[in-house]
Amino acid sequence: MSEMRALKKLAAVLAASLAPVAALAATIGGTDYAVQYDYQEFFTAADGKSFRVVLGGTPFQGVAPDEAARGLLAQMQANRPQPRLTFTYDVPAERPRPDYRLVLLFDPAPGFGAVQACAGDTPRFRQGTPGKVYLFAVYCRNDLALSQTTAWTDATGPNDPRIGELFRELFPVIFSDALGLRPQFGGSIR
Repeated sequence: MSEMRALKKLAAVLAASLAPVAALAATIGGTDYAVQYDYQEFFTAADGKSFRVVLGGTPFQGVAPDEAARGLLAQMQANRPQPRLTFTYDVPAERPRPDYRLVLLFDPAPGFGAVQACAGDTPRFRQGTPGKVYLFAVYCRNDLALSQTTAWTDATGPNDPRIGELFRELFPVIFSDALGLRPQFGGSIR
C-alpha cells in the first residue's frame, strides 16, 4: 500500500513540475518544404548577416503596431535559429538577389498562401481572438516559398514568454536542418 502511495505522490510531483512547461508550449501546425529547400543555403545566407522579416497583421489587440513589432523582434532575436543572424525589418534600398526573408502573418484570411506571401501580394486578414496568437510563417527566396508552417499559442503581448517559446519552437521547423531535407541525402522525408 505504501508503494502505491509513493507512486501517486511521485506522479503528482512530476505533473506539477511539468505544468509550467506545458503552459508555455506553442503548437506548430503542418509544414511544407519546397524541393529547392536547402538548410545550408539558409545558413550561408544568414550567418553573420542581417535577415529581413516582413510582418503583417495585428498579433495583439490593444497593442500599438510599433510596440508589437519591437517586442516581436526582440523575442525573435533572443530565440534565433542556429546561424548568428540579426533579424531586421529594414528594407534595403535595392532588393538583393537572391532576396531571402521570413514573412510572418498574424491571422491571415483563409486562401492567402505562401505563393502570395513571397510574391509580395497584399495579405488579407481575419479578426483575431484576444489572448490567442495565430501565425503563418513563410521562408522566401525571391518569389519562391522555400518552407512554410503555422504556429499558435495563447499570449497577451509581445513580451509574453509564450511568444519567445513560439519562436523557439518555430525556427527549427521553418529553417529545418533535417538530413532528409538536404539535397545530397536525396530528400527522403519530403
